[in-house]
This record gives sequence, structure tokens and C-alpha cells, in this order.
Amino acid sequence: MQMDAGVLADFARGCAVLGSGGGGGPAAVTCPVAEQAIEECGPVQVVTAGELPEDAFVMPVGLIGSPAVAEERIGSRAEPARMRERVEALHGVPVAAVLISEIGGLNGCTAVAWAARLGLPLLDADAMGRAFPRMDQNVLELAGLRPGPTVLADEYGRTVVLDHVDGPWLEELARAVVATFGGHAASSEYPLTAGQAARHAVAGSVTRAVAVGRGEGPPPVLTGKVSSVRRTDEDATRVLLEGTGADAGRLVRIEARSEFVAAVEDGRALALVPDVIALVDVRTGWAVPVEEVRYGLRVRLVTLPSAPIWYSAAGLRLAGPAAFGVHGLTREATP
Repeated sequence: MQMDAGVLADFARGCAVLGSGGGGGPAAVTCPVAEQAIEECGPVQVVTAGELPEDAFVMPVGLIGSPAVAEERIGSRAEPARMRERVEALHGVPVAAVLISEIGGLNGCTAVAWAARLGLPLLDADAMGRAFPRMDQNVLELAGLRPGPTVLADEYGRTVVLDHVDGPWLEELARAVVATFGGHAASSEYPLTAGQAARHAVAGSVTRAVAVGRGEGPPPVLTGKVSSVRRTDEDATRVLLEGTGADAGRLVRIEARSEFVAAVEDGRALALVPDVIALVDVRTGWAVPVEEVRYGLRVRLVTLPSAPIWYSAAGLRLAGPAAFGVHGLTREATP
């Protein structure tokens, strides 16, 4: 597949859905940045890991920190090249392809922009299959790959390397660096080969995002309007949806943290993290981030399964309901 401006628009909408309410909205910043990169540098070739040599070096890329800060501080055109130079110097091998660290939210388009600027192919894969709030909530961590050396960089060319750390330590130290950088940074963590990507990354993520963005997913669980939004504490939000039209009379409760983590109707979990749960604005067709949900908004409730590994015992420990403080709910069946 070739990622041109037309495909990018569908891809960005799909990434917003796979953000599950988190990961930052791609429409405001990273989609226009990727569109400009494609216009200036040409379309991006999307390839499978199996199309590359087994030992080809793959550079994961993404942004970490506040999406609001990302909207104010757009990275420079030189940022991808500086990151590539630092990563290649650490590993002593050339980068052969770019991997999306997190397909959900704004990071999918970030990786497209970087691949275009670097003239590299983009793997049809990612490290999460959706968005999660922590850097270590990814399938490469589940596979036992080392997070380091991780490179963090800001738009001024400053870099920090974190090595000899496990996933939880990476999360703690990286957030401290990001705070020092002013709340936003580019990152490349969990470096790997194409062979490792083929075995462990979430395959087909880019293709899936494009399909979701084109509306090729399952029908919505409910169409309705937001009747209540309550911030229950600093990290938790509760949303009530009243069904409209064919769904009139239905009432669904959505629990959210950084992402939507549960959709409940009549005490039954319609969807539960690690499921993807998205509220799509009926008017714009874009998925709505948690922090932008407001009273009266008319939405479609969309749910999608995540990669199968997230439903394993290890996957649920790392990113299941309990990891987000959700207890007492169970899904009727594993997707």
C-alpha cells in the first residue's frame, strides 16, 4: 500500500477511533504535518515486516507527553533526521524502516510524517494496536524485548538516552525527561529487527486503521446523545449516553480514564478495556477524545476488539480493567 494524501485522511480518522478516546487527536496537528511531509517528500510505502530482511533494523517512533502541548509545539523538519542519526550511532546499523509505537491517536500520523521525511518504508504494524497511556503498555514489552536504548528528543535537537531499564522504569524516567523538555518529546523505544517485528508487533495495524477510517468496521453499538458528563476525580470521567432513533430508551454508561475503559448497559459490560471504545461525532465523523466529550454531543458508540495478545493473562495484567482501576465488571466473551 502507498500512503498518499487521500489514504492519509482515512488513516487519520481510523487512528482517532483506535485511540479509544486517548492518544491525542490527529486532526489538529499530526495529520496536517504528515500531509505536508507527503506533499514535500512523496508518498510513503507501507510494507509488511516479512518484506524486509530478517535482520533489518526497525526504528519505532512516537510522541510522548501532553497532546495539548503537541498542538502548540510542532516538531521541526530536522527532527526525524536527528533522531535517526542518534539511533544509528547507538546501534551501529542503518535504519531500514519505521514502526509506529502507538497506532491510536496522533502517533500514527507522526510516524507517517517521519517515514516521509526520512524516505523510509512504514511497517504495516505497531506496538499497541490502539492507544494506551503508558509507554510500557505494549506488545513488545509482553514479548520480553528490552526497552532500551530509548532515545528522547525535543525540537531543539536535545537528546537523552535511557538504557538498562525495564518497562516500568522507562515510563518513570521518560516522563521526568519529558517534564524537563516542557511536557512534550519525540521518542524511539523498544528497538528491534524486522524479524522481531514480524513475530511480536501487532500486524496489519496501518491497514486496519485505514479500513476503520473508511467506516468498514462493525456497526455502532448505539447511536445517541451525551446526557451527562461527570468528572468523578482528577483521572476519572463518567459519561451517560441516551439512545436516539432506533436506540431510543437505551442508556449506556461510559467509564473513562485517559481513554474510555468500559461501556455498561443494564449492569452488563458491552465493552471493557483492552477493547477499543470510541465515541464518534455524528456531525464530523471524527472520534472524540475523552476531554472533549460534552453535554448534548450526538455520537455513535463504536467498539472493536484489540490484538488477541491483550486478552491473555499477561496482557490483562498489563492493560486490563484492573490496571485502570475498573473492578466488578466482566465481558461476556473474549473477542
